Amino acid sequence: MPAPTAPDDQIAQLRAALERLQAERDALAGELRVVRTERDLLQQRLAAFVRKLFAAKSEVRGAHQQDLFLNEAELLGQGSTPAPESPTSEDDTVAVGAHRRTPRGRKPLDPALPRELLRHELPASERICPHDGATLTEIGVEVSEQLDIVPQQVRVIRHERVKYACPCCDQGLRLAPAPARLIPKGLLSASALAWVVVAKYLDGLPLYRQAALLGRFGGALSRNTLAASVVRVGEAVQPLINLLRDALLEAPLILGDETTVQVLKEPGRAAQTKSYVWVQVSGSGPPVRLFAYGASRGGATARELYAGVAQGTVLMSDGYEVYDGLSTHYGLVHLGCWAHARRRFVEAEQALPKAARSPEQLASRFIAAIGELYALEARAQALAPEQRQRLRAVHSRPIVEHIGTLAQQHLHSVRPESLLGQALHYLSGQWPKLVRFLEDGRYPIDNNVCENAIRPFVIGRRNWLFADTVGGAKASANLYSLIETAKANGLEPYQYLRTVFSRLPHARTAEDYEALLPWRINLATDKR
Repeated sequence: MPAPTAPDDQIAQLRAALERLQAERDALAGELRVVRTERDLLQQRLAAFVRKLFAAKSEVRGAHQQDLFLNEAELLGQGSTPAPESPTSEDDTVAVGAHRRTPRGRKPLDPALPRELLRHELPASERICPHDGATLTEIGVEVSEQLDIVPQQVRVIRHERVKYACPCCDQGLRLAPAPARLIPKGLLSASALAWVVVAKYLDGLPLYRQAALLGRFGGALSRNTLAASVVRVGEAVQPLINLLRDALLEAPLILGDETTVQVLKEPGRAAQTKSYVWVQVSGSGPPVRLFAYGASRGGATARELYAGVAQGTVLMSDGYEVYDGLSTHYGLVHLGCWAHARRRFVEAEQALPKAARSPEQLASRFIAAIGELYALEARAQALAPEQRQRLRAVHSRPIVEHIGTLAQQHLHSVRPESLLGQALHYLSGQWPKLVRFLEDGRYPIDNNVCENAIRPFVIGRRNWLFADTVGGAKASANLYSLIETAKANGLEPYQYLRTVFSRLPHARTAEDYEALLPWRINLATDKR
């Protein structure tokens, strides 16, 4: 075979160079696609973080979602599935009273508030008729009311224990016993302790601000004194917390959640280490809101908190995997939270540019469909559990099946690292627990009751920031439990705590402690 000519060598070299350039081009194009994808994901995450920091916290966005949970008729007519017909059976009907418009104008002041009467009369010289000189007679009064506020009144209760002695000998010396106190030899009365606890854990007023406030009214107390008193009160109410836990573990339905808390002085741990407060809420029976401190968020802490729960108890939680292990360990019926599933689609939608948002966008379709479920739940709120289950079987189940089909169609066509991909994979992973609410009308659709109970703690944490010691964290959890349980039972927290702090030192038997539980206590006998 003849040797290649010079032009052939050049052509071969050019072809080789072209192939190398094409390979480099393809490699660079692939790298560019990866970089662009990573850029888009990072921009999406940045937009989500910026919104989380600075934007409104409401999940309702856009005109097509404006009435997601309120305008039921319009929502069911615009959803991605056909509008379900209203129940027609007599068992499914609900009597609704006539609509009443909320009266406009200023609301009347609470008639239970104490009132001071100030009577304004004309002077005697002006009570003469200008026409005939007769004396005017009273024919009625014109009433207006103002709200008056008396600032904190700081006073001292002086206890005098009378001494007695025999006038004939020195053997009959007697001393009146000291009154029982929640904190032996404590500086603060039961009313003062209740005020401090409510101010911190209900009103979010840190102890150093309370000390400054009391100082303006003559109550010179240090922050350390208040802190020590709060810790000792939190320890003293432990018998009531134990009874609350017993009542919680007996409930057929329990809702659980957890949030972070910082403890500065915890043995063997840095001050910056995250600790946790676990919240447990009874979904049936006496309303219980129980807070508990835990050094970790692991399964060992969860199993300790739920130890004693009966097999078959229903547990509602978010998608945190520890609750899955907890359900398996104790044989619980585990429900998934639709609010958490919806929230991820809301985040995916809000990360999009405004021009790209529309009802046809995939995240918006999931949000609208889940909104239809909530509209049905609003209709079923006043129904008995059996009626609610029938309504769910007829109307909610088709919507749930539509959501499942939509998720399966797009699960593998969306990048799993994107916010929409994360929402789809969360929905798919939680699906067996999410659909379980259809099985029983007593099952809730979400964990919002527990999240509402934990919200005061999260808001208060922004003010007091951290707990100094583990004892302080546990005391705070106990006091939050009493306050939130009192609120759930319709009691005014200050009045309840003042009564408990006054009667608790006199409690001796189990019946005495049980009488102080929020659903059993009688506040009418506390006249102070």
